[in-house]
Amino acid sequence: MSVDLKDLETTPTLSLDPFGEAEKEPEVPAAPAPEAVKPAFDESILNDDERKMVDSFAKQIDLTNNNMILQYGAGAQKKMADFSEAALENVRTKDLGEVGDMLSSVVTELKSFDAAEEQEKGFFGFFKKNANKLDTMKNKYDKAEENVTKIVKALQNHQVVLMKDIAMLDKMYELNKTYFKELSMYILAGKKKLQEVRENDLKELMEKAERSGLPEDAQEAKDLDSFCNRFEKKLHDLELTRMISLQTAPQIRLVQGNDTQMVEKIQSTVVNTIPLWKSQMVLALGVEHSRQAAESQREVTDMTNELLKKNAQTLKMATIETAKESERGIVDIETLKQTNESLISTLDEVLKIQAEGHEKRQAAEAEMQRLEDELKNKLLEIRR
Repeated sequence: MSVDLKDLETTPTLSLDPFGEAEKEPEVPAAPAPEAVKPAFDESILNDDERKMVDSFAKQIDLTNNNMILQYGAGAQKKMADFSEAALENVRTKDLGEVGDMLSSVVTELKSFDAAEEQEKGFFGFFKKNANKLDTMKNKYDKAEENVTKIVKALQNHQVVLMKDIAMLDKMYELNKTYFKELSMYILAGKKKLQEVRENDLKELMEKAERSGLPEDAQEAKDLDSFCNRFEKKLHDLELTRMISLQTAPQIRLVQGNDTQMVEKIQSTVVNTIPLWKSQMVLALGVEHSRQAAESQREVTDMTNELLKKNAQTLKMATIETAKESERGIVDIETLKQTNESLISTLDEVLKIQAEGHEKRQAAEAEMQRLEDELKNKLLEIRR
């Protein structure tokens, strides 16, 4: 069952009946031999009122009361147990590892945005690629900003919880101081009473038993000595509880210090890292705009110069060709020369063909005359 720190007392109280029980407990067998009484605590940790309370309380202690010995300081021990349970519940329900993971997630998200991502080169795809790069940067920034905003909101919620825990740990520390002083007062009062009984009552009973030699006197001294030994062990248990309380104080401060450091880290992330990242991203987008504008201007200038050079070369070639054509005659001399040579060759061929035809016709006429004469001769031979 969990314990609320608000229900725990914040001022030292001393009581011989912490649980409201007045019944006598069965007598416990006595311990064998008495031990030397330990020196009382230094009373400098107590103020005047607390010293008076201790002295008054010590007078009420009855070492012959079994129930009183059993219950002595039990209330303070119960408070310390309840306090330890509350402290354990606080530590168990808190997960600082989750906060650390969130801080790491912030770093991961911030690193995911790379404003200097390299792009492919080339003039024809330049404008499209630059537009795509800028859109990519904006998309990455929007996505990272959305994730970072969610993480920061969760971190701020944890920050509120941690700050409440820090305040609660202050309360726990003050409670622990109270229980430490209360245990010290129980121990101091008990040691005073124990020392008083051993130096006075027990000493008198032992002397009485030695003088009388009666067994009942010896048993009475033995019983009181057993009560003293039991009460001394009870004080030792209280000293152990007091030591636990003493060790708890630095442990509370260590936990509180861890919480404080985590709150400071969250605060630094929220008020320094995130705004710095956003300003850097805005600058990166602005630089990218300027870079793209300058690169566009450079590409346009280079293309203009290239076009001017190409146009000048084309104009030069066209002008030269036009001038050449304008200086030429309607018919080239070479063409006339070739035509003339071809005409002369044609005439020569025609004359040659005509001469050959004349010769062939003369030969044909002679041949036909021969044939005619041959035919006439043959016909004359038939008439004879």
